[in-house]
Amino acid sequence: MTQNQSTTLRTHLCGVLRAGDAGTTVRLCGWVGRRREHGEHLAFVDLRDHSGIIQCVIDNSVDVRSEWVIAVTGTVRPRPDGTVNPGLDTGEIEIGDCTVEVLNEAEPPPFPVDDRTDADEPVRLRYRYVDLRRPRMQRNLRLRARVNAAIRAAMDRQGFCEVETPLLWAPTPEGSREFSVPARLHHGSFYALPQSPQLAKQLLMVGGVDRYYQIARCLRDEDLRADRQFEFTQLDMEASFATQDDVMGFVTEAVLNAAEAATGERPPDIARMTWADALDRYGTDKPDLRFAMELVDLTAAFADTGVKAFAAPVVKAIGVPGGASFTRSRLDQLTEQAKRAGASGLAWFRVTAGPALEGPLDRFLSESERGRVLEKTGAGEGDLILAVADVYRTACTVLGMLRNALGSPPVGQGPHRYVWVTDFPMFDGVDASGNPQAAHHPFTMPYAEDLPLLDSDPAAVRSQAYDLVLNGWELGSGSVRIHRSDIQSKVFATLGITDADAEARFGFLLGAFRYGAPPHAGFAFGIDRLAAILAGEENIREVIAYPKTQSGADPLTGAPSPLPAATLAELGIRVVVPPGP
Repeated sequence: MTQNQSTTLRTHLCGVLRAGDAGTTVRLCGWVGRRREHGEHLAFVDLRDHSGIIQCVIDNSVDVRSEWVIAVTGTVRPRPDGTVNPGLDTGEIEIGDCTVEVLNEAEPPPFPVDDRTDADEPVRLRYRYVDLRRPRMQRNLRLRARVNAAIRAAMDRQGFCEVETPLLWAPTPEGSREFSVPARLHHGSFYALPQSPQLAKQLLMVGGVDRYYQIARCLRDEDLRADRQFEFTQLDMEASFATQDDVMGFVTEAVLNAAEAATGERPPDIARMTWADALDRYGTDKPDLRFAMELVDLTAAFADTGVKAFAAPVVKAIGVPGGASFTRSRLDQLTEQAKRAGASGLAWFRVTAGPALEGPLDRFLSESERGRVLEKTGAGEGDLILAVADVYRTACTVLGMLRNALGSPPVGQGPHRYVWVTDFPMFDGVDASGNPQAAHHPFTMPYAEDLPLLDSDPAAVRSQAYDLVLNGWELGSGSVRIHRSDIQSKVFATLGITDADAEARFGFLLGAFRYGAPPHAGFAFGIDRLAAILAGEENIREVIAYPKTQSGADPLTGAPSPLPAATLAELGIRVVVPPGP
């Protein structure tokens, strides 16, 4: 019973057999998920591969144990009455008359290979090759593969050409810290690992590629979190002679195609809103549209107020359904959150029967002020009203933060609500020299009607930039690019970038633009983030085969690790140990 001379390693996958296959002789291969003794002569073995699990009935004398790799040859047959397992896709059948071949023995796994494991993440990543066998990880990686395939199909249908760009590149002006790679043949010089193919794809437009895309690997040396890794994958695209609407149409087709491949349902067309509208209604440029709780403006309601706390340029508020049950300590915590986020304070009112307001400031309000607060917020008995009085941007962003903290479902749960956010400010804040800072990057095209404002009011200039947001996560961003040298020079001057600085930092791109750059626009979105949400995961590490931990370490390989002295010498590098505290 331990040998089988068949030349076919397997005839079927474990999870594809059904009752209609009864009577078929099959040869299956996989891992032993579980073994259960059944009397003196028989044992039940759950055989598992990536497609699922099937029960095999074997002779009790055959020695197979958890995670051993085996081949089973036998006959598909219905399970006896009363033993059907409705929790398995193969639960109506089993494999009988089994011959077992042990292909490889295995040590006991460091944690159970099922979706009920409670192993800590560092342990899971240390033994990632075992963790990947779990059904959840198999589903996630295969969902991601379907997403990639659907994206490629959508881009191919729309006439895009897939082009690979270098990983050893020059620094790019995208604001994040880059990884540097020493050049062995050029001591003292370094390559940069690209934050994205931004400049490379713009050069492709100058080169006449017309419509480019790539499922690109990108690298940024940023602190890690649930939705960020050092290495990430994005759909990167660029199109010549294309408008903002064209690009959003191309990307919408790719995203909806990917969502349909992952979930079996095609989402409706993606809604749009401006950056100003998103900030005003949701307090963020990454609005989560799965729930209401929109911000309302109470400024007019307190126009003639005698309450000092509301004597501010703007008063914004949200209604929290059921929030009247919050304890005083919970309300104090929310107040501290608001202050840490930049607000001078947080006003709150419970809505009681009547409806009426109850809170520390209630007794200072006039009847008309109470009525307008209830009317504008639409709050009813049992709800809570939170208000921030401050400058406009602070009032919006603080309430947006509280709105998400109190209302957002977990990222991977609930409906999938996509939204395009458009018309971002061209500049965001100023640098140490008082020059405006680019909100996106310095190659983003302003709206034509806003060009005169570059001299008189840069903060009011809108850019032709656009983000795609899903369930409060920014999937990606893009823009119409500047292709005219006069506009580019004007933007550089506004940013305080001299001609010499521009040539030093972006010379190869600006040089290419002198040889006939077409109007072009592009976009990139994170496939890790999209796949995580479609898989119902809150952490992108669950859809990446070999992720890093929060500290940037790889428990599987031990990376990062020191280089041998001989290697450092060959690269012309001397390691300087920083002084201790």
